[in-house]
Amino acid sequence: MAGRVQPLLAGVVTALVGFASSFTVVLAGLRAAGASDAQAASGLLALCVACGLAAAWLGWRYRIPMSAAWSTPGAALLVATGPPPGGWPVAVGAFLVSGLLIVAAGLFPPLGRAVAAIPKPVAGAMLAGVLLPLCTAPVRALVDLPLVAGPVVLGWLLLHRFARRWAVPGALVVAVAAIALTAPPAGLPGAALIPSVTLTVPAWNASALVGLALPLFLVTMAAQNVPGMAVLVGYGYRPPFGARCGPPAC
Repeated sequence: MAGRVQPLLAGVVTALVGFASSFTVVLAGLRAAGASDAQAASGLLALCVACGLAAAWLGWRYRIPMSAAWSTPGAALLVATGPPPGGWPVAVGAFLVSGLLIVAAGLFPPLGRAVAAIPKPVAGAMLAGVLLPLCTAPVRALVDLPLVAGPVVLGWLLLHRFARRWAVPGALVVAVAAIALTAPPAGLPGAALIPSVTLTVPAWNASALVGLALPLFLVTMAAQNVPGMAVLVGYGYRPPFGARCGPPAC
């Protein structure tokens, strides 16, 4: 019984930590790309559903601990670059093109090998450039919102010292409590417990394809997908690098 509970608990903790540690970055990235509050919330809902279904299917299909996650480096890139010319519809079009490029990298091994050949220092520099402002955000928050940020940082430090796996979820709980205690009596305007879907018709222009879709593809592949596959290989698993690769052949 314990042998079955432990993987289940590990999966729950992984999902909780993965979501709590980066969903704010995703929301900030979508807002920076021109999305309204409703469009950003709808985008986060779509990402959660898509990642959950993909992770469940991959685990069931290949029987290895594969997971699907949104691109945190990509979201940080959106925060750094801001809205493209044409606004949110053009950003959605760039997301679609970036997704197609990622699929193409899986279907055509030469393209995947070309991305994997990006020197690690270059990939690290790309990632550092987009993540540095996010790493300094807690310090800025301590200055701008000390009553909210202070308890969150303190809670994270304590949990990181004594119960590291619960540091991020615990900090999220403290943040929610701090926001609730410091919110105005009327509550948070625009907040809703039931999510809603806001559809956007995508648009395209050359500037967004070169300035957003391609960098998003490169950052996601070089800083997240390729290292993720390398971790699986390092632990002795053989992940499917192409859609035509089934469990016996992988």
